[in-house]
Amino acid sequence: MKKTFYSNGKLLITAEYLVLDGAKALALPTKFGQNLIVEKGTNQEIKWTSYDADESVWFEGTIPFSTITTTTPFENESVANTLITILREAYLLSPEPILNSEGYNVTTHLTFPKKWGLGTSSTLINNIAQWFKIDAFLLLKSSFGGSGYDIACAQNDSPIIYHLEQGNPIVEKVNFNPAFTENLYFVYLNQKQSSKNAIAAYNEKKNNIEAKKKAINQITQIVLKADDLNTFAEALENHETTLSFVLETKTAKEFLFPDFKGTIKSLGAWGGDFILAISKDNPSSYFISKGYETIIPYSEMIL
Repeated sequence: MKKTFYSNGKLLITAEYLVLDGAKALALPTKFGQNLIVEKGTNQEIKWTSYDADESVWFEGTIPFSTITTTTPFENESVANTLITILREAYLLSPEPILNSEGYNVTTHLTFPKKWGLGTSSTLINNIAQWFKIDAFLLLKSSFGGSGYDIACAQNDSPIIYHLEQGNPIVEKVNFNPAFTENLYFVYLNQKQSSKNAIAAYNEKKNNIEAKKKAINQITQIVLKADDLNTFAEALENHETTLSFVLETKTAKEFLFPDFKGTIKSLGAWGGDFILAISKDNPSSYFISKGYETIIPYSEMIL
């Protein structure tokens, strides 16, 4: 009865934050992701084990079916409670996997370090949705929240333009394979950023969003169609300036890398996870000298 599910990780190249308000985002599925293996168990419970990329166990627990089928709210956040919340919502959308089973043994395996922020939660939600045969976007909305671009990346093996239309996800597969990918590098900023906290801060500060959304949509189209490195870099610099104004926050280049000879683009929630570095020369020595040792070329990161 063994079943295996897999979902891709994600990187958001344009429209971070504003994608929540309907802006069109360029998002890229990654070569890294997470699988979920479901096997028959006993005792009306799920024995769950989650492995990080180095095979270390980062979560282990036993979840009785009765905990999933109840609606008792949790008083605090924890890995276990977040997982149970997702399973509860999946059960409400499709009760059969719980009602018609004696139990499960479930394991998950990340192919990227959990701390990288490439979609530990979104790949999990999409895998659980596949297991329960339900709509992953609905499961996201009822459990974790967010725009859903990460779910779209989990489900697609090519670049996408993603936006919300009256709250509904619109996914367009696009051809994005610029000739200058050898000049693009992803650099991990040595800390994971909380998407929930970042979104809350954005919602407090945003104003005149329609004008900003229009500007970002134009930038997304320029980035998508750019056929030379300078046009691509200039568009992303404009993107950084626009979001810096909205968020009332310095750009990553201003704050961390003011002497970098190239372009720095924040990806996703500002202040953590990955940045995109655009450079005519390999910038690895520069970032290593600054204490950032995880530098991944585009070709090794993106599907």
